[in-house]
Amino acid sequence: QVHLVESGGGLVQPGESLRLSCATSGFIFGNYPMSWYRQAPGKERELVAYIISGSGSNTYYPDSVKGRFTISRDNVKDTLYLQMNSLEPEDTAVYFCNVDLEDPTSHRGVKPYWGNGTLVTVST
Repeated sequence: QVHLVESGGGLVQPGESLRLSCATSGFIFGNYPMSWYRQAPGKERELVAYIISGSGSNTYYPDSVKGRFTISRDNVKDTLYLQMNSLEPEDTAVYFCNVDLEDPTSHRGVKPYWGNGTLVTVST
């Protein structure tokens, strides 16, 4: 059974920082790229960070968070992280971690797995 469990969300003021964690189990964590997504009220889920498998030496961020967010991984602890600095009210959302695993029965050949999310609220 694949499990992804996010934690670390909360209420912060603009300019403050938070570190999110995603504890995983049920697959060989180090072998897979991982992502963080977020979904704000009334909006579609959007990608905010991506990290390759293994060393995680390559990452991707959209312009909206580039320079403020940092994704990292600990392949010993099977845990994904998202360091969020200089938070803005526009960052308010539920944050999810994601992994796509092989699934021969799926049309795309992969199946996405998601955690339940952790809420980040940035407000005065």
